[in-house]
Amino acid sequence: MVRFESRGDGGYKTVSGHLQIMVRRAGDVVASRWEEEGRVDAARINWEDSFSVGFSLAEVSETEHFVARQQELAEMHAVLCSEDSDDGRRTVVLHGLGGIGKTQLAVAYAKQHKADYSAVFWLNIKDEDAVKQSYVRMANRIRQHCSAASQLNSVTETSGLDDVVAAVKQWLDHPKNTRWLMVFDNYDNPKLANTPNPTAVDIRQFLPNAYHGSIVVTTRTSQVAIGHRIQVRKLEDVRDSLQILCDASRRKDALNDPGAAAVAKVLDGLPLALATAGAYLDQVATSFQDYLRLYKASWLKLQQTTPELSSYEDQQLYTTWQLSYDHIKRQNELSARLLQLWAYFDNQDLWFELLREQNSAGPEWFARLTEDELSFHQAIRVLCNHGLAEADRPSEMDEIESTGYSMHSCVHEWTTHVLNQEWSREVARLSLYCVSSHVPVIDAKGSWMTQRRLMQHASRCWSSVKAGRVEEESGLLVALYNLGNLYSTLAKLEEAEQMFDWALHGFQNILGRNHISTLGIVNSMGDLYTKQGKLMKAEKMYKRALHGFEMALGPNHTSTLNTFNCLGILYRRLDKLGEAEEMYQRALQGYKKALGSGHMMTINTANNLGLLYFDQRRLGEAEEMYLLALHGFEKALGHNHPLILNVVNNLGMLYAVQEKLGPAVEMYKRALQGKENALGLDHTSTLGTVNNMGMLYAAHGCLNEAKEMYLRALQGKEKAFGPDHMSTLGTVNNLGMLYAAHGRLVEAEEMLLRALRGKEKVLGPDHTSTLNTVNNLTIIYKWMGRKSEAQQLYARFPKSTAG
Repeated sequence: MVRFESRGDGGYKTVSGHLQIMVRRAGDVVASRWEEEGRVDAARINWEDSFSVGFSLAEVSETEHFVARQQELAEMHAVLCSEDSDDGRRTVVLHGLGGIGKTQLAVAYAKQHKADYSAVFWLNIKDEDAVKQSYVRMANRIRQHCSAASQLNSVTETSGLDDVVAAVKQWLDHPKNTRWLMVFDNYDNPKLANTPNPTAVDIRQFLPNAYHGSIVVTTRTSQVAIGHRIQVRKLEDVRDSLQILCDASRRKDALNDPGAAAVAKVLDGLPLALATAGAYLDQVATSFQDYLRLYKASWLKLQQTTPELSSYEDQQLYTTWQLSYDHIKRQNELSARLLQLWAYFDNQDLWFELLREQNSAGPEWFARLTEDELSFHQAIRVLCNHGLAEADRPSEMDEIESTGYSMHSCVHEWTTHVLNQEWSREVARLSLYCVSSHVPVIDAKGSWMTQRRLMQHASRCWSSVKAGRVEEESGLLVALYNLGNLYSTLAKLEEAEQMFDWALHGFQNILGRNHISTLGIVNSMGDLYTKQGKLMKAEKMYKRALHGFEMALGPNHTSTLNTFNCLGILYRRLDKLGEAEEMYQRALQGYKKALGSGHMMTINTANNLGLLYFDQRRLGEAEEMYLLALHGFEKALGHNHPLILNVVNNLGMLYAVQEKLGPAVEMYKRALQGKENALGLDHTSTLGTVNNMGMLYAAHGCLNEAKEMYLRALQGKEKAFGPDHMSTLGTVNNLGMLYAAHGRLVEAEEMLLRALRGKEKVLGPDHTSTLNTVNNLTIIYKWMGRKSEAQQLYARFPKSTAG
């Protein structure tokens, strides 16, 4: 800024004069600039108008009510409308399973953001003829809305399809025409490198040449890599699934119907399956519960009688994946075989080592499929590329064997009822043998993890066996014996008993009552009966097995020693502690001699002997045995194996009796956390530790915490064992005493009477555990002032005890 001395200053007069001239001309200058900007805006608007085509999605069927997918829509918008890519082409590829909702997602995006584009075009690219016909419809729409589209002047009704495509691409290539959106739908047969297929479509020849505009591609294959890829997955929120059921069935109460929730759970977030179910229910008076029953009993017939869906053109649940299967078959025969084979396993977690177990036992194609990991992964990768399978997330189980693969439950139903309309008893037998031969021995590394992985496949195979859909031969009996051991270990006791019983009768008929294979099943049934609390039946089985093993193998064979150990466990349960110790000692000394002090069987017997010493209150000897077992197991198995956690739990009980509260809590918490992770929240071993924690809390006056533990243990044991199992009754007894401590004497009496009746039935009236509950009930009656009833119970004790 310049300052002048006075108005008379010559410089001031010069500047002042110029300013006055500028002020007089300002109006004309501003008007001129506004006029110039108006001409620019008009020109721009005219250019935009010359490329504007009215919005229409007449080429595609759309759902009336679009649900969810907000995250995918936001991701599409971020890519297609990115400010960082104003001068370049933006492309999104939506890939995923057929019926997952890719097309409807593209429709929703186009409708939601139509104002961002001068023109939106929908093209069906399922084959070359379809996409060329889509270009013809594009040309007609452009001529209808853009009279100045000179590029299309040469196109007439007699022009060839290729000429039409070239003319439309020229219009799209115009440097001023940059705000169009093209959706290439159903690009499910793409031309890929190293995959000869004369019918495959190369999308690149149908893309405009200019590097501008926006493109969306929907495809079932993950190998289309021409832009930003978004995998469209199943709906995770069950409320979204319920909304589709509600809209498609026009049943407003579906959102709060437990039957609808059950249907939504089974259909597992697949929009096509949900819409199909809704369309069926819209036309019949069937309840959601009845639909679910029909779905499980008559899947294919139900799908065939369901009305077609307008929003899923040319797609029905039982046909939609046939296209993918046809492509897979042309690409890799083993992939198609694997897809058929999968029907005989569970849909979740299929892994290489599971199949490799029977590499030499199956047909020639199976041997090639399971020859090595590369062959297996090459085959399954094709299924993943077509969206029919996907790799599971890495987990701790991968430390033992390879990561598994899973498929959607609806796809699995399709493989079962469509790909395998003629059920193969031979393949069913092969799958059973794969699973049963993979059951690990208890001391194998990561055995508990492998057992959990096997369980759902074992359940599928067992269903096939019960339905008579597996070839019967001698190998079936071995398979059932192995599955019985798996089920018994995982506390599925009712099914385990059925498997053992089937196998035992078969072995007896073929091999005889005293064959060692028969005796092995007899011993396992003794284990099962012990777990079920059927102690007399268990003793009968063990004695039969012991006699047979001694006669066939001798008194020092490991099979004989194992039965001695099992009898020790049983006698301890029966409160025959002297006989239990004799059995344990025979087993322990025999194992040391035959296998060595560091063998798993030796260590496990030492732990069992520790439990016996604990019962006899020989606490120092018990701790010695526990620590010996703990160090031995940790050295061989690591720190989180269930066998180790059992010893940790036992140490917790020991420290609790010794009133070492801190170490006891530490041991119980380690055992509980480890068992929950390794075995699950509801496993019987986990529940045993939960019960023990309840006892510890109760002994130290933490009554609310004790109640929480007892109720959790009781609920789980009633489900696993039944209401009258000894383990269940033990928790019932504990809960009764806890109610007494709370002053809730009526509830305490109810619990203790239940425990007493159950123990009298299983153990007899004079068993120590029975008398313990008698004593507890006597105390309650005294507190309630019911002295006569207390005196009657008191009279049940032997005089040596009562005095």
